Formats: sequence, structure tokens, C-alpha cells
Amino acid sequence: MEEDAFSWMDEWGPEKVVCVSDRRSGMRGVLVLDNTARGMGKGGTRMSPTLTVREVARLARTMTWKWAALDLFHGGAKAGILGDPHAPDKERILRAFARALHNEVPAEYVFGLDMGLAERDAAVFLDELGDRGAAVGLPRALGGLPYDELGVTGFGVAEAADAAATESGWRLAGSRVAIQGFGAVGEAAARRFVELGATVVAVSTAAGAVHDPEGLDVTRLSGLRADVGDDCVREYGNVQPADVALSVPADVLVPAAREDVIDDGIALATTARLVVEGANLPTTSRAREILAKRGIPVVPDFIANAGGIVAAAHSMDMRYSPFTVNPDDIFTMISTKLRANAAAVLAEARRTEQTPHTAAQRLAQQRVLAAMRLRGQLPIDTLPEPLS
Repeated sequence: MEEDAFSWMDEWGPEKVVCVSDRRSGMRGVLVLDNTARGMGKGGTRMSPTLTVREVARLARTMTWKWAALDLFHGGAKAGILGDPHAPDKERILRAFARALHNEVPAEYVFGLDMGLAERDAAVFLDELGDRGAAVGLPRALGGLPYDELGVTGFGVAEAADAAATESGWRLAGSRVAIQGFGAVGEAAARRFVELGATVVAVSTAAGAVHDPEGLDVTRLSGLRADVGDDCVREYGNVQPADVALSVPADVLVPAAREDVIDDGIALATTARLVVEGANLPTTSRAREILAKRGIPVVPDFIANAGGIVAAAHSMDMRYSPFTVNPDDIFTMISTKLRANAAAVLAEARRTEQTPHTAAQRLAQQRVLAAMRLRGQLPIDTLPEPLS
């Protein structure tokens, strides 16, 4: 049963929760605007048959910290549709969702891409609302910056991992990497890890996992994914249970699929020297505590997987003038931002003896709180002291 929304409202948000439905199509969805003190709401839209309002709210809060940590001026928000992203009537559902949110989009929120949605779905949002400002992540043919196609989020995950390894006193080149989730993020991360000199020893999808301690053929796996999707691991051969990717011997563990997959057991057993959160919210709070006690740093999701929102921010600039941003420059921007943030967060965590999540969140909260103060969004008689 969905918990009462009032129970998870706090001093940061959410500011608005909009639940929508459509009787004819059966569409059910939600938009959560978490905190817009630093700018209008921007975050991905996901589609899942197990989606909950609470899940979307948690993701919206992560977006609040993600935008602030990057010092980009948008607010935390997220949207979600309850349904099968592979259903034959997907377009009908998307159109009903867009119509239901026409008051909020694009005035308060811009559709982006998350799990279950791709560039052609962004095109549907654009067409239904008739406004170039309605969505980012559009196909090239519509003047967009197709960041899933470019693999910007996965690229950023590998860049953050390389910077974190260096900050921790060792080299990523020559290390072993295991990636749980070989979707758009995991696949792009795998390709970049190989370019940086690492060896990808395991990947997984919903169909299973493949593991080779000598290294997988990432180029072949990428080609298979393009042809058969999640079944790429079956086609590759010697498929094993999907959770194998979380437990094989590796130096770097990248959870790049769903929330809360790294629990106490995995945190206690992993051989990884570094965990890099490619997915949103993939480690439990208890698991992070265990990893910290074991001396295993975790690069937080809103630091490591922020490459997508760097691209999204520039996509916002491209909505009405598609030639204002050179897509070739995006990778340089992502590398510069994410490497600096990953190194800074790990250094601050070590200096203050905090977890990297705490250090990163504190940085983000300082920026959000400053904006809330300036905009008069805090009770005058109960203004908290600035975070130091």
C-alpha cells in the first residue's frame, strides 16, 4: 500500500505532487516537483509496471541534489508512468500522460528520459504538446541532443570512476570492472572503461549475466545489445544468474540498473575497492555504512551519473535554437564536471570522516538552502543556520 504522502514531506519538499489518470487509455502517472528554489523542475520520466509514487518522489529528491551538486540552475523533479514500456499501446499512454500534464509542461517541468523511455518517446511528447520546450533528449532529426544515443551518462560514470580511483591512490587502467545493468548507461560505461584501460569482467541484464575473469568482448556485447536488447547476454554465451555481476571478483563495482540492489550482504562480501553508482539510489543506507567501515568509497549517484543532466541542461538551451550547442563539446563538459566533483567529494569525505554521500549531500544542501533563503522560501521565525 502506498504510504501517506504527508509522511515524506520535509523542509526541502516536495513542493507539488500531481497524480494523473485517463479512463480511456488506462494511463496512470505522477509528476513530483521536489524543490525548484534554483530553477524550474527538470528530471527524467520513467515507465515501469512496478512504479510507485514514493519511488518517483525519491528520484525527484535525488535530482534536487544532482542539479545543485553540479551547480546547474534547475530544480529537482521526476515523472513516472505506471505501465509496461514494451506494450503495443505505449504511444497512446504517453500521449495521454502528456495531455494530462499540459498545465505543468513546459511551464514548471520539462520531460526527460529515464528507464523505459527513449528518444522517440521524447518526440511523442513534443508532438502531443506542440511545443519544443516540452521535452529534451529528442532525436537528431528533430534538432535534439540524443543523449541516450550518445551514451553521455555511462561515459560520465566511467570518468567519475577514473577520478575516484586516482583520488584513492590507484589507477583505473588495468583494473577489473563489473557492471550490473547493461542498458543505455551500463553499455556506454563499459565502452568508456575499456577506452580508459580497464577490463570489464562481468555485465548483467534482466535476462542474466556473463562473466569472464580475463575480460569480456565489450564491442561484441554492444553489437548484440543493439540487435536483441537484454538477450545479448544469452547470445554471448555461458549466461549465468543476473545477480552474479554483483558478486564476482572486481576492483570496481558499478550498479547501473535499479534502486537498492546493493544490500548488507553484498556490501559485506564485495571484493571491490570502489563502488560507482551508475543507477539512481542503488545502495541502501545500511550498505553504505558497511562499505565505509570496510574502507570502500562509494561515488554517489548524483555525482557519478550526472553526465545525462549536463547534456540535458544544454539540451534546454537547444530547444528553441538547435545550433547553440556543439554536441562534440558535451563530453568535455561532462568529463571536466564529473571528474572534479568525484575527486572533491572523496577528498572531503576523507577530511571530515564522513561517507561520500554525506559530503556530497552537504555541498548540494548548502546551495539549495542559499537559494531558498534568497527567495524567501523559509519561515522567518525558524530560519535554520547555514550549513558549514
